Amino acid sequence: MSFMRAASKVSRVGVRVPAYRATPVALNAQRTFSQSAVRKSDAHAEETFEEFTARYEQHAERPGRLGSDSGTIYDGEPLRYEKEFEKVNDVFELQRNLNNCFAYDLVPSPAVITAALRAARRVNDFPSAVRVFEGIKFKVENKGQYAEYLQELEPIREELGIPLKETMYPDEK
Repeated sequence: MSFMRAASKVSRVGVRVPAYRATPVALNAQRTFSQSAVRKSDAHAEETFEEFTARYEQHAERPGRLGSDSGTIYDGEPLRYEKEFEKVNDVFELQRNLNNCFAYDLVPSPAVITAALRAARRVNDFPSAVRVFEGIKFKVENKGQYAEYLQELEPIREELGIPLKETMYPDEK
């Protein structure tokens, strides 16, 4: 308290500090930066469901694919998610690819889900495989669409032995 009283008795002398103006170089640098950011973001276009599916779909029936009868690698340019899910070597890469896949406002196609489930099996990540189906349930618009996804993905679920959360925990809602 005494410190406050002593401080209040001290006369205040106005000290003038010179005002600094921003130099034109700094203004131009700031302006250039913001204009370049806008210019770079203008190149992005909205992607349709068909384009999304074409980029991320795994084409298992393509001739000359690794793992097919010929045993050779397809010599064309692989699609983005096909390439990404094929080179998944650990759980981090799998979860990063799943995050990218489910980040869109679209529900991934069954072929993309198949690629994700096979990658989860390859890295032995059971929880992520189960969570893929939870992600589908969250992304679809109604229960009918979810049932259609489950029906179409039933063979891969049985092949890889992936149960649904609803069957593991029937009491939870």
